[in-house]
Amino acid sequence: MALWRIRATVDDRPGYLSVLTASLALRGVNILTVQVHTTEAGAVDDFLVDAPDTIDEADLVAAVERGRGRDCWVARSEARGLVDQPTRVLGLATRLVRDPEGAGEVLRTMLGADEVVWRPTPAVPHDAVGATTMLLNDPAGGSYELARRAPSFTPAEYARAQALVELASAVARREADRVTLALPDGAELTVRPATADDLAGVVALHEGCSARSRHRRYLSGAALPSPSRLRRLLAPARGVTLVATTTGSDGAAESVVAMANLLAEGDEAELALLVRDDWQRRGVGTALLRRLVGHAERSGYAALVLHTQAENAPMMRTVARLGRPVPVERDGSLLTVTVPLAARPAGGPVTHDTGRTGAVAGGPERARPAGGGR
Repeated sequence: MALWRIRATVDDRPGYLSVLTASLALRGVNILTVQVHTTEAGAVDDFLVDAPDTIDEADLVAAVERGRGRDCWVARSEARGLVDQPTRVLGLATRLVRDPEGAGEVLRTMLGADEVVWRPTPAVPHDAVGATTMLLNDPAGGSYELARRAPSFTPAEYARAQALVELASAVARREADRVTLALPDGAELTVRPATADDLAGVVALHEGCSARSRHRRYLSGAALPSPSRLRRLLAPARGVTLVATTTGSDGAAESVVAMANLLAEGDEAELALLVRDDWQRRGVGTALLRRLVGHAERSGYAALVLHTQAENAPMMRTVARLGRPVPVERDGSLLTVTVPLAARPAGGPVTHDTGRTGAVAGGPERARPAGGGR
């Protein structure tokens, strides 16, 4: 017995696939896997089959044509073809997460392309899928052009390939957001987007903060947030969470010393900061706030909304360092700051007027505003 790949188009009508499979079965061909790609020309069926050694390529083509198949392509396959397509794509996605620069090779492997070329110009949308050529837009700029002699590309293959390219771009952007923060006192921290793997470090961060710092951050109390709540903060549906960590030099384990959350709703985003007590008043909160403001501006949000207690003077100073006037509303002991992002002012301190005070903090959950503890 020998493994073969068969691709053929049949009319997308009830019973036509069974006619094709029956024609193969009459010749002792065992179908191991089948994928159906819907196209305007009909249903493109992609088979992995096990055929008797006495059957060759011409015999398989003849069997497909007798089963009402057309545009048939046949090629020998290997045992690795037995891995189902979703598992194979997930494995390739894992490779991209580890090495986003390997997008071209991943595309070649997934699609069996003969050539993969990156070009600095964007792809033309209506030319995205051709007979044996595929164009993919690279979210980072430019495009990929893939070519293979046979079989022709399908819309389903294009969708998978575009998803992998977008994954590679997202991972690359995440790596680009990783920076080393040099503080005025000479200490260095790593600032990067948070991941689900940071849960233990963020729990330790909260445990290492004083009750006052936690209360300033969450406003609702000084208790430790539940792990499920922290998981939601680490992976917001819209927005970003940054963590600042020690560099872990000299064999020391990395530890999270600050967390900044930016959660979006509509055209606004809410901000929250938490800095471990022994790292406060060293410039960490200011640096995180500036990075989140930059992220919000690049994302096109109209404004940032921040909440804090009126007594939280350190956070008020942090907002003042942004160098732009912001309206601040007071409701009892709670201050709400709105930082406009559409157009950055030339500079100036946070404004003060009757009943309005410069402030900062952040609470991404609208049901209960959270403070920006420092």
